Amino acid sequence: MTAYKIHPLADLFPFASETDFATLVQDISRNGLLEPIVLLDDAILDGRNRYRACANAGVEPRFVQYEGNDPLSFVVSKNLARRHMDESQRSMVAARIADMRQGQRNDLASIEATSQTQAAEMLNVSRSTVQRAKKVLDSGDQDLIAAVDSGRMPVSVAAKIAGIEDPEARKEIINDSRPDQAVKKSARKQKERNLAKKQVSLPTKKYGVIYADPEWKFETFSDNGMDRSADNHYPTSSTDDICKRDIPSIAAKDCVLFLWATVPMLPDALKVMEAWGFTYKSQAVWVKNRIGTGYWFRNAHEILLVGTKGKIPAPAPGMQWQSVIQADVGAHSEKPEVFYDLIEEYFPSLPKIELNARKSRDGWDSWGNEAPTS
Repeated sequence: MTAYKIHPLADLFPFASETDFATLVQDISRNGLLEPIVLLDDAILDGRNRYRACANAGVEPRFVQYEGNDPLSFVVSKNLARRHMDESQRSMVAARIADMRQGQRNDLASIEATSQTQAAEMLNVSRSTVQRAKKVLDSGDQDLIAAVDSGRMPVSVAAKIAGIEDPEARKEIINDSRPDQAVKKSARKQKERNLAKKQVSLPTKKYGVIYADPEWKFETFSDNGMDRSADNHYPTSSTDDICKRDIPSIAAKDCVLFLWATVPMLPDALKVMEAWGFTYKSQAVWVKNRIGTGYWFRNAHEILLVGTKGKIPAPAPGMQWQSVIQADVGAHSEKPEVFYDLIEEYFPSLPKIELNARKSRDGWDSWGNEAPTS
């Protein structure tokens, strides 16, 4: 069988999938080649897949010469008529069309230059979608391009992946079962790293993460339960005094506060959060394995409030912890290790400080009456 080269206009469209190609080979083996292959300038303009299928099926192909005056529209019309292409796949074709330049190659000398807007109209997609597809093509990442061409990945997700410089990180996201979530996680991780670089470089030490467990003074209504009062274990402070602490001076412009609150001190904790310059965002609950005291209920939980200032990236979809965390009770007011793990997973790079710390932790600074000395 005579070997023919492929016309560049035919290469605007991806080859058929393995499944579709196998079906085509089987059909040609049974019925022969029903639609002839179209040639232009001794190159295959339409019928690349049929040409290969004939070779696999051992069938001699039939050829006809293209006789029209608009081969680009011909190729687009033929492929759109016979293929079920989604918007992302069509946008890739449109981006390739818009990338062609008149006179750039001898075999394209007769093809007029096509703008992105014109290409978008030709393939029935938006110009913004074509721009995303161009970003994917410009990345040169063949795995990424193939993912969109095959219909496995939306071009909107692929365009975000194309912006990731690390090829290994791109590859990992492309192969992820949920690349849409994986790319968000990657973007969020990069934001957190960039923020960390800015904060570490500040002339005076500032922190992107502040983890606080204030020494709340809780006024009881009777002497009952005073043996379990915080005052019996460590010095306590009034809410007003805690509010007056110059926490804003150590908080970076973009900062997150994790603030512990017992059930009766919840209103006070929100007051402190506001006084320190943070806006309440969310909360997690520590469910204890031991029941404590209380007036309305015997409390078996504490609340970890989350507040932010500036622009702090929230966890990406799929990396959020559940809001209810069960952990054993330790020494009085000691908080479980799991909450350090949570904070470090959310913000691995940001400078961190623990207020009212009782022990040191790698990568953290500490402050408080019981804070370890270096």
